[in-house]
Amino acid sequence: MDSASYSHLPVLADQVLAGFAAWPLPPDGAPPLLLDATLGGGGHSALLLEAHPQLRLIGLDRDPTARAAAAERLAPYGDRVTIVATDFGGYTPSQPLVAVLADLGVSSPQLDVAARGFSFRADGPIDMRMNPEAGETAAQLIDRLQESELADLIYAYGEERLSRRIARRLVAERPWSGSGRSSADLAYVIGGCFPPPARRGRIHPATRTFQALRIAVNDELGQLDRLLQRAPDWLLPGGLLAIISFHSLEDRRVKTAFLSDDRLERLTRKPLVAEAAEAEANPRSRSAKLRVARRRG
Repeated sequence: MDSASYSHLPVLADQVLAGFAAWPLPPDGAPPLLLDATLGGGGHSALLLEAHPQLRLIGLDRDPTARAAAAERLAPYGDRVTIVATDFGGYTPSQPLVAVLADLGVSSPQLDVAARGFSFRADGPIDMRMNPEAGETAAQLIDRLQESELADLIYAYGEERLSRRIARRLVAERPWSGSGRSSADLAYVIGGCFPPPARRGRIHPATRTFQALRIAVNDELGQLDRLLQRAPDWLLPGGLLAIISFHSLEDRRVKTAFLSDDRLERLTRKPLVAEAAEAEANPRSRSAKLRVARRRG
């Protein structure tokens, strides 16, 4: 996949713009600086740069294709934009921020391109890495873990009740790495662990296991925990922290942090969700939840 084919519609665009309608100005008169911790194709960043002409932005992403697409999309904003090749869990800004935005969702280009291995609906390698140039693939992870560890992972990150049966079957089918089998083959093996009626349900039987493997391969929850711990210290007093989550494992962490962190004042008592028109036009927005908090003065 090249950057020309990377097209990603930002979710909850109106809610993000409304949530970031105002923020504190730096005391030294410098331009306000926002961190887009999950740059993707640059959709949210472009909206905010357009709405706030004085804004400067740092965008982080570990996916090289996403960075290339964002660089092209944000080129009209010139030196107002800095793009950094990193994940947000290990980043520290060099100056105070007026806002931090993180969209935790997997983008449509990542899901839809078979070569990335995120989807069981496309016949690609069993990869699932956000950064395809580094780290352990999902196939290597399945081969490395003991059966009990794999079962615990599938249960914890996928909330899959058949985790032990699935882990037993995946271990029996080793090796996965270097075997030539694809993400569709993996989904078929997982599906075989379910009774026939469940295989014909609304949700594909491999959905939760694929989610669990992707979260583990990319350390998604660890990344989020580090962001929630560190981001409030990056903000100026009155600065905003906004996080868009897509499943309960993420949203619970964000909700708990916003409620329990003395540095933050929660601005959204309930998460903001997609309006009916957006949910119909972009089905992946239906599970998106935006929570916003403000750094106390």
